[in-house]
Amino acid sequence: MNESPGDSKHIPVMLGPVIELLDCKPGGIYVDGTVGGGGYARSILEKSAGDGVVLGMDWDGEALKRARERLDGYGERLILEMADFADIRRVLRKHGIGQVDGIVVDLGVSSFQIEDAQRGFSFSKEGPLDMRMNRDLPQTAADLVNALQERDLADLIYRYGEERLSRRIARAIAAARRKGRIDTTRELAELIRKTVPASRDASRIHPATRTFQALRIAVNREIDSLERFLPEALDVLKPGGRVCAVAFHSLEDRVVKEAFRNWARSCRCPRERAACECEGKPLVRLLTKKALRPSADELEGNPRARSARLRAVEKL
Repeated sequence: MNESPGDSKHIPVMLGPVIELLDCKPGGIYVDGTVGGGGYARSILEKSAGDGVVLGMDWDGEALKRARERLDGYGERLILEMADFADIRRVLRKHGIGQVDGIVVDLGVSSFQIEDAQRGFSFSKEGPLDMRMNRDLPQTAADLVNALQERDLADLIYRYGEERLSRRIARAIAAARRKGRIDTTRELAELIRKTVPASRDASRIHPATRTFQALRIAVNREIDSLERFLPEALDVLKPGGRVCAVAFHSLEDRVVKEAFRNWARSCRCPRERAACECEGKPLVRLLTKKALRPSADELEGNPRARSARLRAVEKL
């Protein structure tokens, strides 16, 4: 959830379109898989007023604590669970819930995480090179930066950061760590800044952006979690239920797009299979033919939403 730090209401990205696409109804059961500050969850609870239920999941314990404080007062209509959204089926089963009417996930890093220097997500703040969304995860970004072989580090930065200069950056990191560990965000950001040509992306993004993204994705196994979550989400949806996914970079958006489009196809059998074995029926209806983007008004109030892409489907 990319929230504006100064916004006391903590309105999440593309709140209006998300709530409209979810089509919340009284008595419905909904899952906010990345509950964060509780912005989506609050709106869902209001739209499903009366007896609607929201299960809010987040594997960042601090985010879950904020949600609990902000959503206090909804009583038994709100269930909060510290868990990765990929574990949605297990968590629902734990609470005696079979299928649900809607699911939303916001795949971005929250402004709370970015603004807290001790979390290590921001290259503009001095802090430990951590980047763990769940502090119980065994490996930090510093562990990867200092332990991976140069070739493996270059591959990671290229694969998850789509950084064309990955080999140059990995070479510079390998040379620097021979003199001492790289343990802070500022150290790494400055090293990359000196490595990347000044003309490269000077008018757009900080030269460390893609490398930091790659490390964060690797530390938190974000793509793996998303790939495990999507089929689970489809299975736990009731017919007519909806899934909304807000992505913030092309890697995760591509995973969502390909899954949604595959579900919407009349035949999902492997191409090499001679005859259709999936009964030739689509599993979902695409609610967004193309990804929706934030409005100009929203971007004016929250520039961090600029890369957001919203996709949604309805289960048939």
